[in-house]
Amino acid sequence: MAILVTGATGNIGRRVVDHLIELGAKDIRALIRNPRKADLPDGVTAITGYLGAPESLPAALDGVERMYLAPLPATLDTTLEMVKSAKVDYVVALSGAGDWQEHADKVTASGLTHTQLGPGEFTDNFTIWADQIRTTRTVRDPYPSVVEAPISMDDIARVAATLLVDPDDAHHGKMYPITGPVALTRAQIAEQVGVGVGVAVACEQCSRADGEAALRPAMGEYARWYLDEIAKGIDRPQQANALVAELTGTPAESVAQWAARNAAVFG
Repeated sequence: MAILVTGATGNIGRRVVDHLIELGAKDIRALIRNPRKADLPDGVTAITGYLGAPESLPAALDGVERMYLAPLPATLDTTLEMVKSAKVDYVVALSGAGDWQEHADKVTASGLTHTQLGPGEFTDNFTIWADQIRTTRTVRDPYPSVVEAPISMDDIARVAATLLVDPDDAHHGKMYPITGPVALTRAQIAEQVGVGVGVAVACEQCSRADGEAALRPAMGEYARWYLDEIAKGIDRPQQANALVAELTGTPAESVAQWAARNAAVFG
């Protein structure tokens, strides 16, 4: 059973590879642009290619039965056509609503047997607060009351790997809006990061301009886009669900657990 992981050196794709190994998958192929820099585990086959270079895909897809797809919007139509032509049996795609809805619709319309994962905010995004927590123990945020149920990238990868190893028909055609275990305000998220790191962290509401300024050292020009996305949640609080536990048998990690695992970032 050959499994191809796209974006295999990315934040989620690399974790998918690791979880596939943990789950006992044998024929794992990693689609990467530069194999010499990949640092892949033993037994994983590096395939030179890139979703942005569709001409590289036919060779990469040869003999593949299942794949993890981290869609590249610019070439998604062509990618889906090639995956279908290669007769890949099953695709797990990172997707979602909002800005990702068009991509999700294309995967659905492709005719491929698939499952889509639609996470919201990643706990890993909160490393953007690292400097503020390290230097002032206070997070300055313009939207502290926005409610989210953030999920770690590791849990997203764990769900993807589980589905790829055991693609139950019950999951076919489904969109799973996977979340962390509990919904929290952004102020509470900041506090829970502190709990995980072992320090008291406060959250102070600030103006939008000050919020962008606070994030710019970590995010550059994307600070504005990020806060635009957060602002969409003012009237749309995210609800937590137990899909990670239902799909993998193990609950999603909490913000505090994630922070403890990444404490060095905040130290």
